[in-house]
Amino acid sequence: MNDTITADLLVIGFGKGGKVTAAAMGRRGKRVVLVEQSEHMYGGTCPNVGCVPTKALVHHSRLRRPEDPAQAWYKQSVDKVQAVTALFRAGNYEGLNGMETVTVLTGKAVFTDPHTVRVDTADGTVTVTGESILINTGSEPVIPDIPGLRISKHVVTSTQLIESTDLPRRLAIIGGGYLGIEFASIYQQFGSQVAVLEAGPKLFPREDDDIAESATTILADEGISFVTGATVKEVRDGDGEAIVVYEQDGREQTVAADAVLPATGRAPATRSLNLEAAGVRTTSRGAVEVDEYLRTSQPHIFALGDVNGGPQFTYVSLDDSRIVLDQLVGEGRRRTTDRVAIPHTVFMTPPLAGVGLTEKQARADGHRVKIASQPVAEIIAMPRAYAVEETRGVMKFVVDADTDEILGAALLSVDAQELINTVALAMRHGVKSAELRDAVYQHPTSTEAFNDVLATIVRED
Repeated sequence: MNDTITADLLVIGFGKGGKVTAAAMGRRGKRVVLVEQSEHMYGGTCPNVGCVPTKALVHHSRLRRPEDPAQAWYKQSVDKVQAVTALFRAGNYEGLNGMETVTVLTGKAVFTDPHTVRVDTADGTVTVTGESILINTGSEPVIPDIPGLRISKHVVTSTQLIESTDLPRRLAIIGGGYLGIEFASIYQQFGSQVAVLEAGPKLFPREDDDIAESATTILADEGISFVTGATVKEVRDGDGEAIVVYEQDGREQTVAADAVLPATGRAPATRSLNLEAAGVRTTSRGAVEVDEYLRTSQPHIFALGDVNGGPQFTYVSLDDSRIVLDQLVGEGRRRTTDRVAIPHTVFMTPPLAGVGLTEKQARADGHRVKIASQPVAEIIAMPRAYAVEETRGVMKFVVDADTDEILGAALLSVDAQELINTVALAMRHGVKSAELRDAVYQHPTSTEAFNDVLATIVRED
């Protein structure tokens, strides 16, 4: 097959922002072509190898009882999770390809000029010309340039790890960021012996010390081994294992592992697109350069999601789609600079969710602050924590002492990933801490903890 298609909209990559925009334009009767390089990635990173399977594994890992064989439980869990991701994948494909004016092509897209890509599919080459184009190719794991790491038989990416039904007896994770911590928590609960090697002096460096210490203690109490200030020097394969060589305080030490996971970040996936032919500029990190309307150096080409170098969150990619749709069929007013109070969560157990400024950031910015903080175990108005037997953690709010506006919050607690959305909404609409404190919340829920926590405010100018 050697075909040519002309489209009103060409979308490269099946991520959240791209698929939402493609579906919206398809419903308007526009001719849309969406290109995805892998049949295993319909729907993008989140439902296939990111948010959905990892959070599902968090759930399954916590269900394992001490008497449940670790390997058998893990295999059963992975099989269940993969069945769910396959269901999502098929739904994403049919949801778009089933639309009358939308076509999904499976193959790599390579730009040949600013309006055209060549797609090599299993059935032949297809040339697609788009009036408007969205680059939505996401990001890919970064494998650091550590001697022996890339050639080790025991190195695994996060995708390979969660798709394998073999539970590693010993797992070494290089990097103690969000990804490293989430995987450490998951695999320790499944029964692996986990060691995390972090180059920085402590975990959770962006958090206030009290929050970071509480979260680190929870993880350490679960048996995870953390080595901070560790510079990994080499990975070498031994007899059925990998030996990770690292330096700490000037001393060389080693840790043996059956699997080594580099968790040192993800980079925008742009290398194979031939963006030079499209006249699309990239940053020094390889991200597609965009303005506040997500337009690239070519005004008809937009970049959404991880590929544009912004926050690597699915919900940010979703908001990217709103900005682009406003450019394509709206008033063209929405901008990335309109975003405020965007929350984030580390899905350890219990989750650590945050939004806005930390105490140290607020003080550095010159705010006079009030602090409300309380350990979950002491929050009388939160019986849900006791009902579900999860009383670990702490809730903390940073409040402007002059205006009573909420500047930020860190919630380390059961249901924190949900609670933080309420706090973020309050911040966007200027709800004062007193209003959040005195609101009527359903009982018994985690949200009603705000009644107690925000009553502990202490002025700390």
